[in-house]
Amino acid sequence: MKRRTVLQALAAAAVIPLVPTCLRTAAVGEAASPITPLNKPHEEWRTLLSPRAYQILFEEATERPESSNLVYEDRAGTFICAACYLPLFDSAHKYESWTGWPSFTQPIAGHIATRLDFKLIKPRTEYHCARCGGHQGHVFKDGPPPRGERWCNNGIALNFVPKDEPLPALRS
Repeated sequence: MKRRTVLQALAAAAVIPLVPTCLRTAAVGEAASPITPLNKPHEEWRTLLSPRAYQILFEEATERPESSNLVYEDRAGTFICAACYLPLFDSAHKYESWTGWPSFTQPIAGHIATRLDFKLIKPRTEYHCARCGGHQGHVFKDGPPPRGERWCNNGIALNFVPKDEPLPALRS
C-alpha cells in the first residue's frame, strides 16, 4: 500500500466522527423551481417498491454493474426517480462511461441534493432525489467535458420515460 493511501485513510478516519451523517448541501442547481421534500416514512416506501429498489433507494445499497437495462437505454426521454417519479436526468446528458451503471454529465437543475459519504473511508459525493431523499448514486470528477462530472446512478433507482410518453404524476 502506498504511503499516501495510508495517510489519506488515517486522515479520513480522524474526520469521520466529526462529520454529521446528514451533511446535506443545497440541491444542485438550486436556482430552478424549489422542490418540496416529501416526509413519507420509510415503511410507506417499503410497500410501494420492490425489496431491492427499497434497499438501494432507502438503505443506500448499490446494484451490481451491468445489472440494469438502463445502462443501454439510448432513446430520447427522461430518467425519473423510481420512488417518487421526480424527473432527475434528461437523456441528452446520458453517456457511456463503461462503468456498468447509467451515467450522466449533469442532473436536472434543482432536483438533486448531495452530501459527503465516508463509507469507503475516502470522502465521495453521494446524491439523492431532492424530493423523496432516495439514494441515486455518486458524482465523480472524471466525466467528459465541459463539466467533467460523472453522475453514476443505480439503474434500479430510476425509471425511463420515452420522449413521446407523458411523465407520470408525482407520487405523494
